[in-house]
Amino acid sequence: MLKEFKAFLIQYNVIGLAVAVVIGAAAGALVKSLVTNIITPLVTIPGKVNFSQLAFHVGGSVFRYGQVINALISLVIIAFVVFFFIVRPLGKLQNKFQSSASPTMTCPACLSSIPLKATKCAFCTIDLPTTTSSSQPQEA
Repeated sequence: MLKEFKAFLIQYNVIGLAVAVVIGAAAGALVKSLVTNIITPLVTIPGKVNFSQLAFHVGGSVFRYGQVINALISLVIIAFVVFFFIVRPLGKLQNKFQSSASPTMTCPACLSSIPLKATKCAFCTIDLPTTTSSSQPQEA
C-alpha cells in the first residue's frame, strides 16, 4: 500500500502541485492586496468613489456590486501580469530553444510538423514513407 502511495505521489507530481497551489494562493493574496489598497484608490481618485463601498439595497438584502468591480480589476491585473511576465518571456525562450531543434517535415495526411526521422506520425498515427524525399524538410 505504501508503494502504491509513493507511485501516486511520483506519477501525478503531487508535491509540485502542492507547491504551486501554495505559491498561487500567496500570489493571489498579494494581488488582492495590491488591487484593494493601491489600484482601486488610484482609479477612484477622479470620482472620489471607493468601489468596495458601492452597494444597493432591495428589501433587507445588500448587493455589494463594488466588491465585484474590485474583483474584476484584480482579474485584469492578474491576466496582464501573467501574460506579460510569464507567457511572453516563456514563449520567447521556447522559440529560442526550438530554433536549435532537429529539422522537421510535414505529415502528408494531417499536415502536422513531425521530426524528420519519424516513421509514424504522432498526431494521426499513419506510417510514414521510409524515404523523406517526398516530404519537404523544414527548419523549426
